[in-house]
Amino acid sequence: MRHWYVLFFITFFINFTDAREIHREQSLYQTILVSESNFRRCLQFAVKRDQKNQTCFDTRYPKKMVFTYARMMMSVLLVQPNPRSILIIGLGGGTLPVALNELLPEARIDVVEIDPIVVEVAKRYFNFKTNAHIKVHVQDGRVFIKRAQFQNTQYDLVILDAFNGDYIPEHLMTKEFLEEVRDLLVPSGTIAANTFSISKLYDHESETYRAVFDTFFSLQYGETSNRILIANSESLPSRQQLMTRAEAWENRLRPYGVPIKNFPKAMTTRRDWDQSARPLTDQYSPANLLRNQ
Repeated sequence: MRHWYVLFFITFFINFTDAREIHREQSLYQTILVSESNFRRCLQFAVKRDQKNQTCFDTRYPKKMVFTYARMMMSVLLVQPNPRSILIIGLGGGTLPVALNELLPEARIDVVEIDPIVVEVAKRYFNFKTNAHIKVHVQDGRVFIKRAQFQNTQYDLVILDAFNGDYIPEHLMTKEFLEEVRDLLVPSGTIAANTFSISKLYDHESETYRAVFDTFFSLQYGETSNRILIANSESLPSRQQLMTRAEAWENRLRPYGVPIKNFPKAMTTRRDWDQSARPLTDQYSPANLLRNQ
């Protein structure tokens, strides 16, 4: 299926080259660009490798989730259907916290974003707003989690969606980090992470999650290369529970373009990786080398 990923990227790139740049700013971490074309406004992070990650939204239908990975991330509501406290590492354009705040208006949502310019751009161009229930913390995600541990703060749901314009920051991929996240969860808490199925790190990432959580759901859907990993601090729900919850969420998620009823059959606990792969740790995390092999 990889030829589909290449075709999708080429098509997206051709369309996006016609975009009108409406904002460009250099932050401490990256060049941040906002472009617009055919009612689609996109946030891009340009780094030294000149690779970009984009968050986009449709200016005509702001609720609609443009990228498949964002829609896939809503599958976490099948595992944790009513979280009262949510931590999101990585803001981007704010798609996830905005949607979760609308869907779960009483939930407390903490968003951690290392780049203050990203926060400003999300507010100015992507309809992101803080309120009584959404708070943004401008700092490194792992530092925030260590401080939260010290303060005995816990969450029903933790979402990992941090990227540095190239891939997930290395210190947010290790066994020790995932153990710190696990310790932040309430007894029935859930973690969801946005990763990639075509990464050279696939085996190592998978084995790292297995080392910390044992069994977890892996969701791959459509033609995107994104893979959503979902783990619980306790046992995972059954397939029937997933389907029942999908039916309950279907109407509420329709305005966001989320095909929630399609996800239960795609969520698998099958161990499809090389289980002899070495887990990533703070002492062994050669992510850059592995990714570029």
